[in-house]
Amino acid sequence: MSKLSARPAKTDPATASPDSAASADLRTGSSAPAEDLRSLEKALGLQIRLLRRERDLSVADLAGAAGISIGMISKIENGQISASLSSIQAIANALNVPFSSLFTAVEEKRDCSYVRVGQGVIIERRGTKVGHVYELLGHALGGDIVVEPYLITLKGDADPYTNFRHSGTEFIYMLTGEVIYRHADCSYHLKPGDSLLFDSGAVHGPEELLVKPMTYLSIIIYPRHSAR
Repeated sequence: MSKLSARPAKTDPATASPDSAASADLRTGSSAPAEDLRSLEKALGLQIRLLRRERDLSVADLAGAAGISIGMISKIENGQISASLSSIQAIANALNVPFSSLFTAVEEKRDCSYVRVGQGVIIERRGTKVGHVYELLGHALGGDIVVEPYLITLKGDADPYTNFRHSGTEFIYMLTGEVIYRHADCSYHLKPGDSLLFDSGAVHGPEELLVKPMTYLSIIIYPRHSAR
């Protein structure tokens, strides 16, 4: 008479005890459902996909218009990666929508903008025509107040320009070089480490470029729904 080898009895998941379920979790490395850490990426990807389809564009069409690879667009739409600020800006431009509209699907506000060195978005403003380079270092995704941090660079070919005027408040922190900065009827000699906080509704701007190249941090704050 042959002997039957003993086999472990199968356990019905529906009747398994909590202890046995916990042991299984430890063995497999699983745990209780955790918060989805990519909720922002998924919401952004969903919004991009919806806007792309509304415009009857293929993934290849959007990739070509934005100057981004098809594979990268696919990963962004599926929430598989955290896209850089420059990539999101390129997609917004390709879709012809404001940058902030790509985040309307985010149900929970978790404003955080991370920009690696050298990866800020180069923005065109009035000073661009006279050689002022504006690198946007972040973007507020929601709320009633807009905060725009810029790294402004004035190289050898830059010219003075004192006709800036817009709503809100501006803070300037001088990093390199020297400049005579004008605000309304007053002028200020700014050197590295100097700062200036002012009402940006008055005309302002660099009046004399004393030591080039010069760089300074400019942070502009204004109500989201104000006209600029």
